[in-house]
Amino acid sequence: MAENTGTGWTGGQNAFGDFAPGLVHYTDKILFDEVWERPDLSKRDRSLATVSALLAMGNIDQLNFHLPFARDNGVTEQELIETITHLAFYTGWPKAMSAMTVAKNAFTTEEN
Repeated sequence: MAENTGTGWTGGQNAFGDFAPGLVHYTDKILFDEVWERPDLSKRDRSLATVSALLAMGNIDQLNFHLPFARDNGVTEQELIETITHLAFYTGWPKAMSAMTVAKNAFTTEEN
């Protein structure tokens, strides 16, 4: 998971380093250091919105980061499970089932 060391996020750097410096900059410095720090929406609410958007778009791989990140931002595992269940009716069962698989793996792996 990305770490916020107070000087910026390291997730993009860890993933892509010098291979894609522009993407690293926009991810670490703009998205996480600026957008996620804006005061008008809590990190908890940003996480719920992000998880919902990723699920709706079918970007399930990104949930490997964002589900634990949402929990770190104050969203409970039960709230995330309920969000995925609720979204099944709006986004389709395959997307919700795929997202629930990621959630189950993320949450049960961290418990063991």
